[in-house]
Amino acid sequence: MRIGSPRSSSSSSSGCSHFWSSALRSKRLITAAEKASRDSSEFGLSRRLGVIDLVLLGIGASIGAGIFVVTGTVARDAGPGVTISFILAGASCVINALCYAELASRFPAVVGGAYLYTYTAFNELTAFLVFGQLMLDYHIGAASIARSLANYLINILELFPVFKDNIPKWIGHGESIGDVLSINILAPILLMLITFVLCQGVRESSVVNCIMTVTKIIIVIIVIFAGVFEVDVSNWSPFAPNGLKAIFTGATVVFFAYVGFDAVANSAEESKRPQRDLPIGIIGSLLVCIALYIGVCLVITGMVPYNLLGEDAPLADAFTSKGLKFISVLISIGAVAGLTTTLLVGLYVQSRLYLGLGRDGLLPSIFAKVHSTRHTPIHSQIWVGLVASVLAGLLNVHVLSHILSVGTLTGYSVVSACVVVLRWKDKTSSQVSSSAEREGVICLIAVALCGFATGLFYRYDASFIFLILTIVIAAGASVALVFRQVYADTPGFSCPGVPILPNICIFFNMFLFAQLHQEAWMRFVILCIVMIGVYAIYGQHHANPSAEDSIYIEAPQEEEAR
Repeated sequence: MRIGSPRSSSSSSSGCSHFWSSALRSKRLITAAEKASRDSSEFGLSRRLGVIDLVLLGIGASIGAGIFVVTGTVARDAGPGVTISFILAGASCVINALCYAELASRFPAVVGGAYLYTYTAFNELTAFLVFGQLMLDYHIGAASIARSLANYLINILELFPVFKDNIPKWIGHGESIGDVLSINILAPILLMLITFVLCQGVRESSVVNCIMTVTKIIIVIIVIFAGVFEVDVSNWSPFAPNGLKAIFTGATVVFFAYVGFDAVANSAEESKRPQRDLPIGIIGSLLVCIALYIGVCLVITGMVPYNLLGEDAPLADAFTSKGLKFISVLISIGAVAGLTTTLLVGLYVQSRLYLGLGRDGLLPSIFAKVHSTRHTPIHSQIWVGLVASVLAGLLNVHVLSHILSVGTLTGYSVVSACVVVLRWKDKTSSQVSSSAEREGVICLIAVALCGFATGLFYRYDASFIFLILTIVIAAGASVALVFRQVYADTPGFSCPGVPILPNICIFFNMFLFAQLHQEAWMRFVILCIVMIGVYAIYGQHHANPSAEDSIYIEAPQEEEAR
């Protein structure tokens, strides 16, 4: 009995061949002339963001209400040494920022960020997977932030006697129905208001972000200076009461407090002078955040002994204990401003990512449409606002918080790898053999796996020998990348120490990945499988055929503002 016909076998083989030929093709970047043509058409975004706008965009994305909470909660374990935790985490983020800055300065000024870099350095399928991981983080994160913002606003209203205990939970705090459903009316309203602002155009959105971010920075500075006069230096001793491990563990926690500087890379097409301003915006915003976090850490641990810090609002409690209740009110206002900017920038970045995939054909073309006069992707913007509104209005998204950060760490790791890979392609695009390139990619994967293994050994208190072994293997892979590959010099901003610094990024990011909840690992695997299915059904058949050409085109040396 014949099992299958030659025709069906041939069809299956052809389908498989088409899938892999599509999945492995790289992004063709547009030339400067094509970019100029797009800028003057209905498909182009409007270049309105200067260097100050970009710095404030990065700060707005990074510093939310967490600066008033996470500093104190981590200090309860790390003691005054939490300052070192923030310095270590900040140093790691600076290295990640250097990788982002190089790619942002050398690419033509188009939207896409980590997705675009991955599409160019690796292939279409990997870029699609990175997008999926990032987008789930953004959607859940936006809904969670909206709920927190609604909660803060209700708390402020309840300071007035007329509202005290008179506001139903379903309006702002959330009315739980079982473990999954939770009704919240105010959070979707806030999301729609912010979406409306973003739909008006990047200039209007930038003005709102600048006002709120400057307000937030001023409040943090006031908090720091007010706290300085209440510091008792004896509270800084012992500096590391629970040892170095508590400080390192604290660094893995506070790392995520800096996340957000990568949002600047997604504004490339709306930056006036992207080659010059994007690196400044990325690194400048991160350095400001590091300084503010360190200042708050020193103040809070100097005002109150670390073991007496509150759990829910440690900074506000510290000032209240000193009789400075008006500072606690300022902290609430700062928290509202911080959450608002974080939400605004998060929704902004999501819409630009959808715009990039819509242009490439990996998502329906409606996401690629840009308003002819407002020069903003209104369809993409409304879509991300609606998704976040549904999540925030109906679901208890806070229970999903432990599966967040997967997309961030994935994106950071892949971007670091992109820096290394694109240096090969630049130098010897016609000379690098496929075997040499495969060897390099294997070394990068080895570094990532060693970082994850080291994280697991650290997390489960394995023998010190295993930690040393994985670190040595990662170091060996890095040495192989140094001596077995040839690297190009890059125009514009250049990340120093390639490939060593990017490898350190990959290693530490994967170390942090191992510290996430086990459900986060499951989410990574399941979402990858789902995204591969979506790509197989839709993406491979609709992607822009011009992506078939693996062409990497440098951005011009300097791009003047129009």
